[in-house]
Amino acid sequence: MKMKWMAFGGALLAAAAVQAPVAQATVLIFTASLDGPSESPPNGSPGTGTTTVTINDVANTMRVQIDFSGLLGQTTASHIHCCTALPGTGPAGVATQTPTFVGFPLGVTSGTYDHTFDLTLASTYRPGFITDNGGTPASAEEVLIAGLEAGKAYLNVHSNIFTGGEIRGFLQLTGVPEPSSLLLLAGAFLGMLPLVRRRNPDLRT
Repeated sequence: MKMKWMAFGGALLAAAAVQAPVAQATVLIFTASLDGPSESPPNGSPGTGTTTVTINDVANTMRVQIDFSGLLGQTTASHIHCCTALPGTGPAGVATQTPTFVGFPLGVTSGTYDHTFDLTLASTYRPGFITDNGGTPASAEEVLIAGLEAGKAYLNVHSNIFTGGEIRGFLQLTGVPEPSSLLLLAGAFLGMLPLVRRRNPDLRT
């Protein structure tokens, strides 16, 4: 009998791992590789980079991490643009704050960046992005996350040589580390096992 209860709890945990839909996740991780040929229009910059954007849609935060090197020009700005007409291609207006991410290294050809934004603040977005998408930070957040999930948002780094953007990459969903309420249910069940054992002597070890 004890083994049946443990097997049931294990089954709940396994189901949480494979069945939890993205929509129920609280953390979404997006990544991209950045280069010149991925810009619009493409360019021959030897610069490269990587970025990770982590969204917590319960805490309403967005962590932006960027690592880049080898640019031909010196950096002038970096943003997330959203939303393109089609996934993975084309241009879009700036979605995040202007003139650039706060604290982004400027006037350099290589560098790193790591900052966490509050998605409930108007200052996180370009004012026009808010106006064009519902008029509030909450509506802008909803559109931005939807664009990210649809593959219609990209991050790029602008320079004084390539003012429209020297390197860019479309952000793709690559991780959902916190699954869903199903996992919480499984944890709650396992936490109740000591009480079940006390009430059912046959289940005690």
